[in-house]
Amino acid sequence: MAEARWRLAVFDFDGTLADSFPWFRAALPETAARFGFHSPAASELETLRGCDSREILRRLAVPAWRLPAIVAHLRARKRAAAGEIPLFPGVPEMLAALRLAGLPVAIASSDSEASIRMTLGPEAGRIGAYACGASLFGKPPRLRGLLRQAGLAPAQALYIGDELRDAEAARAVGMGFAAVSWGYARPEALAATAPLALFRSVAEIAPFCAGSAASSAES
Repeated sequence: MAEARWRLAVFDFDGTLADSFPWFRAALPETAARFGFHSPAASELETLRGCDSREILRRLAVPAWRLPAIVAHLRARKRAAAGEIPLFPGVPEMLAALRLAGLPVAIASSDSEASIRMTLGPEAGRIGAYACGASLFGKPPRLRGLLRQAGLAPAQALYIGDELRDAEAARAVGMGFAAVSWGYARPEALAATAPLALFRSVAEIAPFCAGSAASSAES
């Protein structure tokens, strides 16, 4: 196998490793009614998948002062449902392949570590570090913390996510960014951020991270 380009692979969780969008879509109407913001129709949700986080908040008319309470409410509901949210097919095999390649894996997420561990189940042991509980725009400090913990320069780590804010966070700290096409944001919106790779399947991740040319942004 070719020498690895990266010394740390950091994953977002929801929409990247865990198929949580159906849960989020089901939880949104109740949350909107509780906190007084707009509950989008299915057609609107598809439009929102092409927007960044600030535009989503604007379109949903989310009061900024209520955002912390909204996030806390959703985290609590998600933790209660965490055992029912599946990983995307191929995720366990991908994590095993990264371990076999000797590449450390971490997670940086807005979700809680407890919720993530419940969804991961036995796969939780394959994750070397967790940086969880980030605010909506608070992922850069979590990524910097993981870099300090690993003793790495930003250019030695890759952040893999499914949202435009993931791309923003990686760039804010100088990390490489790769996107997955099966999560919350639409693939064309992610492609516009010029990621180092836009994965079309989970099986492409481990070869790319291990330095193989089997996956690229042009795939």
